Amino acid sequence: MKRFKALALAAVLALSLVLTACGKTGGGSNGPIKVGVINNPPSESGYREANVKDMEAVFSAANGYELKTFYSIKNDEQLQAAQGFITEGVDYLLISAAETTGWDEVLTKAKEAGVKVYLFDRMIDVDESLYEAAVVSDMAAEGDTAVKWLLDQNLSEYNVIHIQGAMGSDAQIGRTGALQAQFDNGTMNCVVQQTATWDEAEAKNIVESVINSGESFNVIYAENDGMAKGAVAALDEHGITHGVNGDVIVMGFDCNKWALRELKDGAWNYDGQCSPFQAQIISDLIKGVKTSSDKVIINEEKGFDAKTITDSDIDTYGLGE
Repeated sequence: MKRFKALALAAVLALSLVLTACGKTGGGSNGPIKVGVINNPPSESGYREANVKDMEAVFSAANGYELKTFYSIKNDEQLQAAQGFITEGVDYLLISAAETTGWDEVLTKAKEAGVKVYLFDRMIDVDESLYEAAVVSDMAAEGDTAVKWLLDQNLSEYNVIHIQGAMGSDAQIGRTGALQAQFDNGTMNCVVQQTATWDEAEAKNIVESVINSGESFNVIYAENDGMAKGAVAALDEHGITHGVNGDVIVMGFDCNKWALRELKDGAWNYDGQCSPFQAQIISDLIKGVKTSSDKVIINEEKGFDAKTITDSDIDTYGLGE
């Protein structure tokens, strides 16, 4: 009888340990997994709106999470918010950084506090020991793909208005790199290179200034769809043709559905894909559903040409409605 009781007690203790381990998917509590998300605001672009919705849908109470969010395009504000989440005791910190630099100290503090960090959408310049994994787009590859497409158009000359995103962001650095290389080696002429910080109205102002200066251009390379839209508005107001068979090639990034429709209608020429869907991959890593030996997990992406894009492409890859 004593032996039976001992075995029964051991079984109960073993079951208790299993149940405790199963409940301990977060930072040590048996309640919801506490996640702090540092991101750019949804108003930044159609891409960002889709990205924010994806994060909020996956890291929901229904899926076992307690979600805290902070949105800003200013790096110092993001850093302050990240420190606040660490102090509040989140289990995981998820970051899409406004800038690639300045994160060493706060991520070191996160590690010391036992807060695990995942990067999403954008890389930052820190030692890889400070984060669990990065689920990101290869922004440099996006730029390479776009510029290769542009070179394949075999224009007699390339006079480019280059409208940049928020300076210092991974997206801006990556999408600028390949084009800058063309400017540096003289393959293309930079008419103007200026940031519109992802803003449609500011992009319109940049193009209007060039038009008013009388300087010749035949390519607009805008680092997101919203800025491309602003650039096209300036062209339309001045009666300048664009897109397929137009005088100006228009290029954007992100693949919003409305932008891909502009492509299919021939009003734009090229749009580079940037996938906003990283949340489920990170959730699977947190819960152990997915494992990866890769520190950096790259979303597969492509570019679309106005002459070959299909309705199926728009339905499959387009963001929003």
